[in-house]
Amino acid sequence: MFGINHYEMFLIAGIILNITPGSDTIYILSRSISQGRRAGIYSVLGISSGGAVHTLLAALGLSVVLSQSALAFGIVKTAGALYLGYLGITTLFSKNNILVSQNVKVMSNKDTYLQGLITNVLNPKVALFFVSFLPQFIASQNSYGIIPFILLGITFLTTGTLWCLFLVLFSSKVTAFLHQSAKAASMMNKICGSIYLLLGAKLLTAEKS
Repeated sequence: MFGINHYEMFLIAGIILNITPGSDTIYILSRSISQGRRAGIYSVLGISSGGAVHTLLAALGLSVVLSQSALAFGIVKTAGALYLGYLGITTLFSKNNILVSQNVKVMSNKDTYLQGLITNVLNPKVALFFVSFLPQFIASQNSYGIIPFILLGITFLTTGTLWCLFLVLFSSKVTAFLHQSAKAASMMNKICGSIYLLLGAKLLTAEKS
């Protein structure tokens, strides 16, 4: 089908990979719990847009640069780690409890979307995943150009987006509880901030596979 082999296996593998927790999951949950369902949805859209960028780069062969150039990989890795560190510090030391106070200015939907997009795009491991995982299901005698990459990418992004939206709906229940507990909300900020810092440190020490 359009130069794709074992599509069913790809679908199953994609679903399993999507439900495996990572930095994207942490970002979506933290935004959903701290700012509510709408912010969670915009964070999902940002993450999904980042995945679309990686799909396009892989289809055009640009992601191969990251797998072959240690300098390029290091630059993107460092930028991503610093950005996660920034998110971690700002969340960890936030003095405002946006869940309880009605007068605190929360992050705009646009900023939430852009943070999700940047978090995903600046993760070179995601780029390497797309450029190494997708080709395994493309026929060696493919005559459809980039179409197989695009179709597989859309499939992966669709299942991932549906899973992330489920996480948003689930976390909205937690939000209702946190609205009633300033202490719990403050603790969640510290937990999410610490996780961001750990993810940034992990990304900074990541090596090309």
